[in-house]
Order: sequence, then C-alpha cells, then structure tokens
Amino acid sequence: MLIWGVLVAGLFVVLIWCAVALYRKAVTTLRALEALNDQVSSVDLDVPSACASFIPAVFSDSAVLLRNVEQNRADRAHRRQVRRDARIVRGKLIPNAR
Repeated sequence: MLIWGVLVAGLFVVLIWCAVALYRKAVTTLRALEALNDQVSSVDLDVPSACASFIPAVFSDSAVLLRNVEQNRADRAHRRQVRRDARIVRGKLIPNAR
C-alpha cells in the first residue's frame, strides 16, 4: 500500500512539473506574440488594394501580360544575383575572420 502511495505521489509530482513547464512555455509564447503584434502594428503599410485592380488574364492584352512576365523574371534574376553576390562576399570574409 505504501508503494502505491509513493508511486501516485511521484506521478503527481511529474504531472505538476509538466504543467508548470507547459505554463511557462505558453506564457513565453504569448509574450513573444505580443511583441510581434507590437512590431507589426508599428509598421505603416500603404498597400494598395489588390482586389480593386484585379483584371482577369483572359480580358487582358497578351502583350501587356508578356511584358509583365518578362519583368517579373528579370526582377527575380536580379534578386538572385544580388543574393549570390552577397553570399560570395560573405564567403570571402569567413576565412579571414578571426
């Protein structure tokens, strides 16, 4: 009978420890979410409404669509090149860092 009491008490202690650990994690997560909410609310975004200017591709001019696709490809290629150049610069700095 004493062994069962010790086992139940041990189980109870473990459950309390897990509950406290989960509570601490939940509080930390909520604080981080509040900080993130403050950061997001401080950013002033002037985003134009995408729904107002939406025109289905079927009704658009194909030359305009082709020009937009090519511009998007060029922008993506430029962003890739900028990232690649930054990686090369970082890679050259790493061996010399001490």
